[in-house]
Amino acid sequence: VQLQASGGGLVQPGGSLKLSCAASGSILPLNTMGWHRQAPGKQRELFATLSRGGNTNYADSVKGRFTISADNAKDTVYLQMNSLQPSDTAVYYCSTGHNIGTYYYPDYWGQGTQVTVSS
Repeated sequence: VQLQASGGGLVQPGGSLKLSCAASGSILPLNTMGWHRQAPGKQRELFATLSRGGNTNYADSVKGRFTISADNAKDTVYLQMNSLQPSDTAVYYCSTGHNIGTYYYPDYWGQGTQVTVSS
């Protein structure tokens, strides 16, 4: 399984950005997908998941601003980010994995894509 993340860049506060994560093979209908981020000096955090049943979950820090979605025909998962803040600056990673109960366990990672929110 290979994941290719793209779409990062520099955006002003209040702006929007859309990340993409292209997966090799038709794995999206089978696996949970996740988006994580790691800011400088901080641990990597999981903030959005999309289950194979279509259920989404978000961390409070992004709820209402970020949306995870998928196009199964394109084997691609997206992250629409609106109302970006400087605190959203981080390297963003996509992953695919499995759930055990309510917990998500990543099995494969894409490479990171840098998102910088600054004026």
